[in-house]
Amino acid sequence: MPTLSDILQARTVPAAAELVEAISKDRLRCYACGHECPIPDGAVGVCRVRFNRGGTLQVPWGYVGGVQCDPVEKKPFFHARPGALAFSFGMLGCDLHCSYCQNWVTSQALRDPHAVSPPLDADPAALVAEALRLGSRIVVSTYNEPLITSEWGVAIFKEARAAGLMTAYVSNGNGTARVLEYIQPWVDLYKVDLKSFDDRHYRSLGGRLEPILYTIRALHEMGIWLELVTLLIPGFNDSADEIERMTAFVAGVSPDIPWHVTAFHKDYRMNDPENTTPDMLVRAAEIGQRNGLRYVYAGNLPGQVGDLEHTHCHHCRARLVERYGYFVQDYRLTPGGACPDCGTTIPGRWADRFDGQIASSPFLPGSRRVSLQEIRRSGDQEDF
Repeated sequence: MPTLSDILQARTVPAAAELVEAISKDRLRCYACGHECPIPDGAVGVCRVRFNRGGTLQVPWGYVGGVQCDPVEKKPFFHARPGALAFSFGMLGCDLHCSYCQNWVTSQALRDPHAVSPPLDADPAALVAEALRLGSRIVVSTYNEPLITSEWGVAIFKEARAAGLMTAYVSNGNGTARVLEYIQPWVDLYKVDLKSFDDRHYRSLGGRLEPILYTIRALHEMGIWLELVTLLIPGFNDSADEIERMTAFVAGVSPDIPWHVTAFHKDYRMNDPENTTPDMLVRAAEIGQRNGLRYVYAGNLPGQVGDLEHTHCHHCRARLVERYGYFVQDYRLTPGGACPDCGTTIPGRWADRFDGQIASSPFLPGSRRVSLQEIRRSGDQEDF
């Protein structure tokens, strides 16, 4: 009986030339993530899904590990098409191994024998057709780490752009100059999980802090719309000193970068810390505001964090987008993305007209069912 690794290795194509380099007779360097793995013939990278087969770097292609249509606020993006539906797909594997991962069934599928998530064969054109059928405005690569499947993501995003849709990565931010340059023409929005501001903490998750800080700076300089999220974990990354240093760094890149601080709950292998309380989120948010961040949000605890779910004008403080959790309840921005009261332009990626969902009740369903049959149409593979 074939293993999951066998199944996935049959669903691969050669890597994009920009993301691989021969460093010796039988060794390749992969540039899809910050590990920059040197991979001998017959071996896999840290991610477990990119591997050297006879001197060719093979990479994931032709499947999804999960697919769902959600409000864009769930990603979360608060300054990009509020109220829009985001067609979200994920793959299998990850370059980190966070013990609290909420998507561990897909991200840790090749590390953890309890993470069983069989791939669904898919085709870029069919995925985008399904996104359009569901009324999506944005196509998002998420759930696992999208950087390690960038060839496949770019193929889907090319179809999405041709259909007039926006595109987005929801990522841990463990990037390289090469992979960011590779995706830049095809990615409109990018969310980075800034998990900590302590290199020791990042090493415990299987990474390093510096590549994430590089990615944040580079994305901002490239003009890709960037939002940051920090899952606040009691006893791990919630000290006032760490939040102070983290938010000072973000404000130094740009005070206009939205920073979301969200609530931890016990998941996967991390069952020791207590769940994050509303007061913890508010304290962290206040530190970010004092450090000059103009758009600070507290998430995962709807109705419990005061005004920190809403978007306000940073000049006159008028409420511009009112939310309850993932749902937009009022929208007042002008077509140009400005405050209607004082005319201040609000940074983001806004629509010329609001065409999202207004939820009169916070309990309205926010997701739409994806037809798995429709995403399985077979199509021609694309040359990089």
